[in-house]
Amino acid sequence: MPADPLPDPFREARQRGPILKCEFQGEKVPMILRHEDVRAAAKDWKTLSSDAPFRVPIPSEEAFRSVRQLPVETNPPEHTEYREIVEPFFRRAKEPGMIAQVETLIDGLLADAVQRPSIEIVREFAVPLQSRALTYLLNVPESEAETWIGWGTHIFREGAGTQKGAALEVYLNEKFDRAAQNPGEDFFSALTQATFRGRRLTRDEMLGFANLTFAGGRDTIIQTVAFTIGYIGLHPEALRFLREDPKRIINACEEIFRVLTPLTHIGRVCPVETNVHGATVPPRGRVSLCWASANMDENAFDAPEEMRLDRKPNPHIAFGSGVHLCLGAPHARLILRTLLQKMVLRIGDVTILNSIPHVEREQAYDRTAGYDSLTVRFGKLST
Repeated sequence: MPADPLPDPFREARQRGPILKCEFQGEKVPMILRHEDVRAAAKDWKTLSSDAPFRVPIPSEEAFRSVRQLPVETNPPEHTEYREIVEPFFRRAKEPGMIAQVETLIDGLLADAVQRPSIEIVREFAVPLQSRALTYLLNVPESEAETWIGWGTHIFREGAGTQKGAALEVYLNEKFDRAAQNPGEDFFSALTQATFRGRRLTRDEMLGFANLTFAGGRDTIIQTVAFTIGYIGLHPEALRFLREDPKRIINACEEIFRVLTPLTHIGRVCPVETNVHGATVPPRGRVSLCWASANMDENAFDAPEEMRLDRKPNPHIAFGSGVHLCLGAPHARLILRTLLQKMVLRIGDVTILNSIPHVEREQAYDRTAGYDSLTVRFGKLST
């Protein structure tokens, strides 16, 4: 189901060459743009290393946290061993019990929203949805979500980021202290009891896992929810298309992830001076793996600028590629799939009343990805 063209800020640069040089925090970083090249780079962890505390995210996060995020800021074999510690929690998104919880949550949020004359989607719908669903994933009381909702769309990059980063570490230390004294079946308790290479995790390692969990996938899910509802508001035929055959929702989710690609790129560090597609990167210099550009590459996708909800095959890399494939991918897929399933059953139409796009402004590009604010009115589905 083609729709109107979607903006791709990397199109001209990608057609000129394999990289785009962009300055981030005073550092010239070559952004790898093409699908094939990005996938190859994601697998080459010896040349393009993730063993770089604070510098894997772009912009880097030295000012916001004091610990290495685990497992993302490590290389194999450490990465594989660290990942195995928390993977059971992230696999919960595939379990019937958690699926039922998310279905009930989203059904209730939509039932409430449809009764209101308007609702602001980012803060009144997507933030509570992401926060409450995360309590199910981590097996903690749903009441914890009330604290997390107050953190906004991103714990570091919204408002007083440095102060919020410090507050997050205080919060996490309190949770680990309590879990160590009275362990249960939750995420915090599991980390206090976990071992790595025959020893207990250090407190910094526990904080590294938790820091990534609360900061890494928060804004990406929030923006995915907002983008999806906004897209349906602009394209009412999309909801009708899915309602005609709800089996289309699976492919539609993958296409939404491809087009939105909520995380524009991720950093890698070169241990030694390295030639990256003609650009010389100094020792400890960074390279960007640009997922957003790769997912719009005309050599990998037919008419990539079109949103095709029935696109298949769809080799997108919105969740990364290689050993660092996103741990939270099943969780994100569950939320988006359930949102569309429930909207098909409950929502007749979406009217956009006001919107402020979220624009990522950098030295070499401006990229629109979701919304800073989106106010809509949900219409009930006629029966």
